[in-house]
Amino acid sequence: MLTRKQLELLAFINKRLQRDGVPPSFDEMKDALDLRSKSGIHRLITALEERGFIRRLAHRARAIEIVKLPESLEQQPRGFAPRVIEGDRPDAPPPRDALSVELLSVEIPVMGRIAAGVPIEAISEVSHNVAVPGHMLSGQGNHYALEVKGDSMIDAGINDGDVVVIREISTADNGDIVVALVEGQEATLKRFRRQGSSIALEAANPAYETRVFRDDQVKVQGRLVGLIRTY
Repeated sequence: MLTRKQLELLAFINKRLQRDGVPPSFDEMKDALDLRSKSGIHRLITALEERGFIRRLAHRARAIEIVKLPESLEQQPRGFAPRVIEGDRPDAPPPRDALSVELLSVEIPVMGRIAAGVPIEAISEVSHNVAVPGHMLSGQGNHYALEVKGDSMIDAGINDGDVVVIREISTADNGDIVVALVEGQEATLKRFRRQGSSIALEAANPAYETRVFRDDQVKVQGRLVGLIRTY
């Protein structure tokens, strides 16, 4: 039996995993549950882990995997586990009759590097291709991959050297992690927030400040839908 706060936190984590493919930060959890400090979130996370509902993933900042859901949340699909590929580890072969696109590998172009730190020069050329599971390519439209440089998104579970899978799209909702082209010259991976006629590009690392631009200075180039990690 989960307490009300434990259930609220589990539901919030599950919702964010479905939407972003990465778990929320502890600050976001604290705000969502209207708690005064992150220590309360630590206690709730520990309780959920002890009860077998979640698992904290080693060597990843703030990374959480949902193991199971209570019946009240079971109708909601879980989003994080299938969206992260562990590189350099062979996957179990799919069943012979598995014809679903979710079990097929699809090659997408790697367009170079994206800064999870200070913006870098805009990305324009394909360096090579990478194979990803079909289920990672959510929605319609084109997809591409980028190699992450920097640590500004580490609290969202995105580390230096990871490869992010991006759905090419020109719009974003508040809270989406996007590839943003700044003033037509610099590309960066940040969380998107619209504030009236301004756009804030938020890091997921307290060492980096949020950058605010006029809305005509920022163009969304795509939204994060998956993550590939190598060791």
